[in-house]
Amino acid sequence: MQLSGCARDFKKEIVIHPRQPVLKMRLCFQEREPDLVLYLPSHMKKEILPAVSAIILNEKREILMQKRTDTKKWCIISGHVEFGETVEEAIIREVQEEADVLCEVIRLIGVYSSPAYTTYYYDDRIVQYVVSYFEVRLLAPLQSDITNAETETFSYFPLNALPENIDLINPFWLTDALAESGKAFIR
Repeated sequence: MQLSGCARDFKKEIVIHPRQPVLKMRLCFQEREPDLVLYLPSHMKKEILPAVSAIILNEKREILMQKRTDTKKWCIISGHVEFGETVEEAIIREVQEEADVLCEVIRLIGVYSSPAYTTYYYDDRIVQYVVSYFEVRLLAPLQSDITNAETETFSYFPLNALPENIDLINPFWLTDALAESGKAFIR
């Protein structure tokens, strides 16, 4: 059995495999890209949860990235939306918790929900996050020695010299953040 549908930026096909369902995506706007396949074990609990992430640029237009303690990979600051808070409040809280500095939201860059880039596999469940992605500005300098349960270190990287070991992230995170179109992206 095969179900398919097409959205503005991608089409997806859900193929029912004898052992487990498989979510297969072909990005319409990037036909040269290979199909992206997600394996969804049928015995695991599946959830969709709201999340937030932020790009933070310094005065040299370098990107602040966090090396996570759990994955040992680099990423932009991100986290869950807690019950009772807005997505804007959530990203401000996440930046304060992870980087120990206050910030302000400059703009909404976009909302990202593509299963290929927002699905995480845990021991007991599979979660697809719907991510509100913001540009934020730090209201004070970042301290150089910040570490915590989620953060091994922080570092600013030039746009043309990002680390190779970047955690799972939408491939348009950087181009969308640097776009000057004035519109929010939906991907």
